[in-house]
Amino acid sequence: MTPAEYDGQLRRRGASLLAVLATLCVPLAVAARHGDQLKANVAAAGTTAPNPDCTLIVPGDPLSAAGLATPYQLVATDPAGGACNETNTAQSAFVQAAIFDPATGQISVYHPLVIDAGTRPAVAPVVPTLPANAVVALWFGDNGDQLTLTAESSATLSDAHCVNGARGSVFGQVAFCNAHAFFKAANAAITSGTLKIPPLGTASDGLPCPTVRDFFVVDQDQSDNLPTLYLITSRGHLAQYNKKNLAALKGAVTLGNGSDNRLTDVFLDGAMGCKPFMVNDLGNPGQLVPAQALNELQARMEQGTPVALIPGGDPMTQLAGNEDRAKVNEYRRGVDQPAADSYYDIDTARYCRQMVRVAPQRMLNNKKNLSAFYTPDAGAANSLYTFMAQRFVASYQILDCESLINIAAPVAVTSNAAGVATSATINQAALTKAIQRLATTKSADDAADAASKSLKSWE
Repeated sequence: MTPAEYDGQLRRRGASLLAVLATLCVPLAVAARHGDQLKANVAAAGTTAPNPDCTLIVPGDPLSAAGLATPYQLVATDPAGGACNETNTAQSAFVQAAIFDPATGQISVYHPLVIDAGTRPAVAPVVPTLPANAVVALWFGDNGDQLTLTAESSATLSDAHCVNGARGSVFGQVAFCNAHAFFKAANAAITSGTLKIPPLGTASDGLPCPTVRDFFVVDQDQSDNLPTLYLITSRGHLAQYNKKNLAALKGAVTLGNGSDNRLTDVFLDGAMGCKPFMVNDLGNPGQLVPAQALNELQARMEQGTPVALIPGGDPMTQLAGNEDRAKVNEYRRGVDQPAADSYYDIDTARYCRQMVRVAPQRMLNNKKNLSAFYTPDAGAANSLYTFMAQRFVASYQILDCESLINIAAPVAVTSNAAGVATSATINQAALTKAIQRLATTKSADDAADAASKSLKSWE
């Protein structure tokens, strides 16, 4: 599907949805963390791989209006590994804030800007107007491998309840600040009826629309990264993505964070006739946007059994390559997932079994629509269908699913010389046989991944 055809498809679904999704789906400077870099960055870097470990300097009082409008600064965690530059799409970091208004029970979103240390933004960020007693939280995403948070004042991170990992081990591409307080307030408002979570709706295949906790959607490290966008000017300066800056900064290109959230909000929802949960963007007045926090709240309330929760095999939650329940729980708390009381609760083998039961068949059932839809990453796959297929195969390998459940992946991908997935095959006979072999554990697996458990709250 060409961008023009894609815009036309969205236009038929409604002008208001088009307004946000068309902007979210414009060709990004990077579409996914495994995707291509901008040609300019590749040329500049030569054959030297970009430093994958970068640090974000968090501004003072980051949960205030002034703090939100103060750009974060990107630096190399270890300068000996090379510089870190926000415009190098293998290193770009992103921030998204969610703001809960206790008086109305409503949520809004804001996107703090990231720039290189020692530089200035192309346009000063919008200073948001926050409601009285607002509960503000931050989520971070990264196109590199290891994102570390730091601040000029040692108290900044602790005062903002920032979590970058556990036991001295960072999560990897993600971090968050004050997330638990935000979700606690939002969930209380949902219980009281003040905050209404929109229903998922029905997808074009007759099933509920996908969520970020759907085994059709998840990969080896679910609930990671953000649907945040920035602008890069022709001179390489950064600006917030909003209507005013788009009009003023002619020739600016869009910079984005490859994420489960963008995959769900833009691509899968767009291909399957669904709509994401969206709220007002305080940095782009009059515009509605999706957000990781919104996706997690909707998934918590609406995702049916089986519910995908972060497993112990997720590389971001492991400690020195081993499963670590404490680190899993720190991550889960930041994305509003229930605590794991035992290692059984984070069992990766069960996660693999549920992936096999759910993902390949739904991909196959939606092959026509997914194949016709714009790819999230032209450097990884030539359509949404082949993207989902190669993503499943990679996740299956990273989680070591074949060894854990003794079933080969029922999905195969063919790639061209550039490594782009150009076709995918789902072996229906092998898939049916695999699901039959897994039948004896289905009842117990579904009980462990029941929707009712997803509603458990942290104290």
